[in-house]
Amino acid sequence: MTELQMGLIGLGATAVIGVLGYNKWQEYRHRKLAEAVLKPQHDDVLLADAPAKVAPAVRSEPELRVELPAALAERREPVLADGLPAQAAGEPAASEPALRSSAVADDDDEILELPAGSVPGSLLDPRLEFIVAMELVDPVPASQIIHSQYDALRRVSKPVHWVTFNERNREWERIAPDSEAPVRRLRVGLQLVDRMGPVSEADLANFTGAIHALADELLAVADMPATRLLDQAAEIDRFCAAVDLEIGVNLVSRGTPFSGTKIRALAEAAGMTLGDDGSFIRRDDDGRTQFTLQNFETTRFSAESIRNVTTHGLTFVLDVPRVDHGERVFQQMVELAKRFAETLQGTLVDDNRQPLNDVQLDHIRREFIGKPQATMASYGLPAGSAQALRLFS
Repeated sequence: MTELQMGLIGLGATAVIGVLGYNKWQEYRHRKLAEAVLKPQHDDVLLADAPAKVAPAVRSEPELRVELPAALAERREPVLADGLPAQAAGEPAASEPALRSSAVADDDDEILELPAGSVPGSLLDPRLEFIVAMELVDPVPASQIIHSQYDALRRVSKPVHWVTFNERNREWERIAPDSEAPVRRLRVGLQLVDRMGPVSEADLANFTGAIHALADELLAVADMPATRLLDQAAEIDRFCAAVDLEIGVNLVSRGTPFSGTKIRALAEAAGMTLGDDGSFIRRDDDGRTQFTLQNFETTRFSAESIRNVTTHGLTFVLDVPRVDHGERVFQQMVELAKRFAETLQGTLVDDNRQPLNDVQLDHIRREFIGKPQATMASYGLPAGSAQALRLFS
């Protein structure tokens, strides 16, 4: 036998040993996962006659059961056809079986695990986010997970949303950055679009790299649905551009400037509060912004300086995609602007400083608020919804 033949035999044996070793490592890793999520139930000591007389229980090995959907158990990836897909919100596009794990409520008590169900669209929506699912072998503090890839995810220009399943209240919820709550079921969503435009290829590369590194650190498998994300993001961005409107009604003085003290008194009497951005904000009963009142000039209002401020104009602004029942709220804004005009001796005008009458205001209400919001509703993304607030932020 020649030296060449001996060398080839040696290389072949080394490759076989390497493959066998890698398979053993994978088998050990998955066996650890199965043991963690399928722990046998403990004996109920309350049912025993006496500790000394209890015979050792013989238990069969737990059986891993995965229930497939009633339809074909195939992955259904999200697609865009005739607009955004009307798809169940929350989970990654595929129908995935829920892994069952044991969540510890107290030191001595265990909660019986139930299926987690789908993540609500108010938290994550596969039409708007690229969602990665992870099931952890052992629970990890939430803050540790979020800060693990903080530096890498800082290079991503779009928001990243972290969601976990709370084993105590049986609900999906957002993860607070400083939370120490244990996380076993994790969903991470990369928002595909915001008001700065669609996600870029570099953003996707940075995000997926960070998530793979996180999965390796947590000894978890990252389930990333294979979708045409750039095309999906471009389609959503076109939809957003068609409905992303801010409607302003200006109030200008007829000569005497408006004083800051009068402006503040009128605003607060109308239930408005001064925000950190220098504008007065009108909110609904749930704390969501309905419209704002801004200085028509460049100076911003502030609690410290408003007593000494004077201005020749104010602007009432309604952010169309972010306001529920926009037509009704616009009408309320117009009525308030008229009261300001009467008290401050001003005139309602458009951006060209042309006077606005009721006919023109009604046209604005129907064409620039009612129609865009109807379009949003037809896409399944109603104005003022949690999804709309994420998109138009």
